[in-house]
Amino acid sequence: MATERSFRKSQLIAFDNVAAGHDGVLSDPSGELVIKPCKQSEIDFYESTSAHPDIIAHLPTFFGKISLGADTNAAQAAGALVLPKETDPEPPVIHGLPGTMVVENAWAPSNGGRIHTDSAVVLENVAAGFKKPNILDVKLGARLWADDAPIAKRVKLDKVAEETTSKPLGLRIAGMKTYQGKVSNGEGNITHDGYRLYDKMYGRSFSADTIAQGFEEYFQLTRGVKAKGVIRKTIKRFIEDLRAMESVIKMEESRMYSASLLFVYEGDPQTLQDAFVTERDIIASLDRKMSFSDDATNGNGATIGDDRIKGNVTGFGTDADANVDDRDDEGGEDDDDDEEVKFPAIQSLKLIDFAHAEWTPGQGPDENILHGIRNTIKILTSLAG
Repeated sequence: MATERSFRKSQLIAFDNVAAGHDGVLSDPSGELVIKPCKQSEIDFYESTSAHPDIIAHLPTFFGKISLGADTNAAQAAGALVLPKETDPEPPVIHGLPGTMVVENAWAPSNGGRIHTDSAVVLENVAAGFKKPNILDVKLGARLWADDAPIAKRVKLDKVAEETTSKPLGLRIAGMKTYQGKVSNGEGNITHDGYRLYDKMYGRSFSADTIAQGFEEYFQLTRGVKAKGVIRKTIKRFIEDLRAMESVIKMEESRMYSASLLFVYEGDPQTLQDAFVTERDIIASLDRKMSFSDDATNGNGATIGDDRIKGNVTGFGTDADANVDDRDDEGGEDDDDDEEVKFPAIQSLKLIDFAHAEWTPGQGPDENILHGIRNTIKILTSLAG
């Protein structure tokens, strides 16, 4: 069942941790939830994942759907920090014989603009809990369009794939933001809170031979120098996450066109270092408690599940709407919360963007995105050494 949350629609604010994609994304006052305007197809996909439990751990936690109505303009008015969309403006397609010209307006790129919809999904904010999250959006697939895409869209996205790393590698850096710390005033492309932003054109500038440089930039590595210390540990964790995701997707029969990998890790160096130390201490404490429990029960002590240790949210919504209304949150914390062990935020990897995703029984696994995941593993492995 879904974990219940309640907040006022009037309290929704612009979400400023978007690395790529459409604007109009909102957040609740706590910053723990993301409210993403979307089409019904994406809502349907999130709801359908309840029948595919193995993949749930690799997606942002889904809390339900809501109707925003006029509130969909809130983020735009508030000036959300959003990087440009994957597509550029495209003129109408003109075809036909002279004198019988037809202008086809069935599809036009949004150029990152707000989706015209009143519907939204309520999701876990993957960046919540990080002091200074470094965020990377990697678009997956050599083919970026679904079967129902208009010809104009197919031509446009095929051209993008051909001219970038999408075609050869099945992946492309779609957007990125990295924390630079305190910098001198006037330094280019640095936000007021110390982030450097990288838009879609940054990712499109790489070839299959140079794409590793983009990942070096994300992990703030010196070009050509292998990762060391906590950054190396972080990269190796991402590799483990990617392999786990790969093992699940290759067992499913689905098609997820234009889905993305969302990478997040702690960008403040000291906080990242401290997080590894804290995690080590928590594990040592748990080991001692488990050993004591085993001794007290002659080896029959209770175990602590991985999800509880990691502090993951295991509740999952299906067709239930998120509890969003004009009442104050009157819910209290569950008694069991005191027993949960909360690990510090180090890194997180999720698969996102399912506007063109569906389950396809009988058609085998999605080799289109698996190709990109496997090449991402190769790139990160080369960085970690």
